[in-house]
Amino acid sequence: IKNPLHASLIMKFHLETVVDISFERLIKLFENPENLHKWQPNVISFKRLSGEIGQVGATSELYYDMIVKKITMKETILQRDLPELFVLRYDADGVSNTVTNNFKDLPNGKTRWIMKNDFKFSGVMRFAAKPLKGVFKKQTELTMERFKQFAEGLTQEEEV
Repeated sequence: IKNPLHASLIMKFHLETVVDISFERLIKLFENPENLHKWQPNVISFKRLSGEIGQVGATSELYYDMIVKKITMKETILQRDLPELFVLRYDADGVSNTVTNNFKDLPNGKTRWIMKNDFKFSGVMRFAAKPLKGVFKKQTELTMERFKQFAEGLTQEEEV
């Protein structure tokens, strides 16, 4: 008999937004780990583990305070073919999320950002996946909106 805790459950969704800055500025802000706390306030720390930050194969550890508990995630950059594709995978206990970011330059210096999320839940997290789907999607929407507000609110002189 197969143990149901060893099976995985998949959840997918995609979101998009238009950011009122050029792709060149957007990716510079997006990739800089020093900016993380400015648009992801739950990030406690970011630590490079291997490879060059922002490049394929690079791994990092992110530590989050998610109010109910602290979570450590490992980030791995899987693919980088900008502006079309920037794919990362985040792994935490019982959850793996492959995030495919697509960026498109729009007229008037704007950028369309499309984010596809492919979550895989295993172990005990399988049972939380369906009830929490709305929470995961809302949290992702909020993260994108925070980045948009952060990026649009900066002048070029303020950029790190």
